[in-house]
Amino acid sequence: MGISRATAHKWLRRWRTEGDPGLHDRSSRPLSTPHRTDPERELQVCRLRQARKLGPARIGPILGLPPSTVHRILTRHHLNRLAWLDRPTGEPIRRYERSRPGELVHVDIKKLGNIPDGGGHRVMDRRSAADNKIATTDRRQNSRPVIGYSFVHSAVDDHSRLAYSEILPNEKKETAVAFWHRAHQFFTTHGITVERVLTDNGACYTSHLWRDTLHNTGITHQRTRPYRPQTNGKVERFNRTLLDEWAYARPYTTNTERTHALAHFLHTYNHHRTHTALNGHPPISRVNNAPSQYT
Repeated sequence: MGISRATAHKWLRRWRTEGDPGLHDRSSRPLSTPHRTDPERELQVCRLRQARKLGPARIGPILGLPPSTVHRILTRHHLNRLAWLDRPTGEPIRRYERSRPGELVHVDIKKLGNIPDGGGHRVMDRRSAADNKIATTDRRQNSRPVIGYSFVHSAVDDHSRLAYSEILPNEKKETAVAFWHRAHQFFTTHGITVERVLTDNGACYTSHLWRDTLHNTGITHQRTRPYRPQTNGKVERFNRTLLDEWAYARPYTTNTERTHALAHFLHTYNHHRTHTALNGHPPISRVNNAPSQYT
């Protein structure tokens, strides 16, 4: 059979004492590791990693340990990569993904500076952009600066990453509720039944109007812990993609031009743009995908 006599005897002995279950593969991990680093020392390694973001080569001399030992400790506690740690707190990031579309939808608002007619400093030098802003104000006969802000309201499904966004003039509760009605219809049109909505603690999301709107449609509202935007990370990451691939992807000369480009970006994002969390497939591949079971 191409094995040693000792190995053949080991399998025969297991079969005689345990029967067929004894032939299943077992872990090669030893029952005890008497030379493993002391738990208190391991705790010190973890604290240095989380508090000061030091690597094995820096932690080792501080605690009198070989860097290779420090690396094994960090790996054992899932702290060996800084990308897995929350930067402000040093706590390990707990990643999650809901099992089906609609189980959780992330909602958030991104404030975006308006573009004066003719373009801003991304199109021309800052002096010309300032003159352009004043000229636009004069044309509109408005003494207040017209640059202002637009507010991008977005909703992202946790499982599929299917996204819906609108550019709206403010973040008031009435505006947020009206946006949700349209976003809810968008998900319903794609066959997604929304069960929960996760938001931050913005004023529009803590209002009774928002609460009652979700309650009346049988949707549970969840809010993140204060100062913990990571909990709503999927829509926060989508906001970053919005900026990189739409808002700042090219210079725009007017707000209207940028607004019109949003629809094309959303279609590309949902139907064509590959997503690393979806194994290189676009979000639409996980919607109404019964034959493949969302894989």
